[in-house]
Amino acid sequence: QVHLEESGGGLVQAGGSLRLSCVVARRSLSGYSMGWFRQAPGKEREFVATASWVGSILYGDSVKGRFTISRDDAKNTVYLQMDSLKPDDTGTYYCAGGSFSARSRDYIAWGRGTQVTVSS
Repeated sequence: QVHLEESGGGLVQAGGSLRLSCVVARRSLSGYSMGWFRQAPGKEREFVATASWVGSILYGDSVKGRFTISRDDAKNTVYLQMDSLKPDDTGTYYCAGGSFSARSRDYIAWGRGTQVTVSS
């Protein structure tokens, strides 16, 4: 069974940067799209970004121009570079593997999440 593990979360001031990583174990990334979602307390899970195995990329409107997704299939790792962070970016960030989509239901494997907190 595939296992996804996120890391890199933490506390950062508004305007700062963080880089999240997601390592995929027990299965190759080949053929899968890898996405990032986030969820703030009391809110629904929100699409952040996704990258297909052939190079297509999609971003959520709230992070366009600030976040960058990338993947290193040789290392079975997906990254999310987050710049110009805002307090509204606070939440638990989840890595997911599945189809190239902005809908969480199109992803079949999920990590446990890493917490990102942006202070004002």
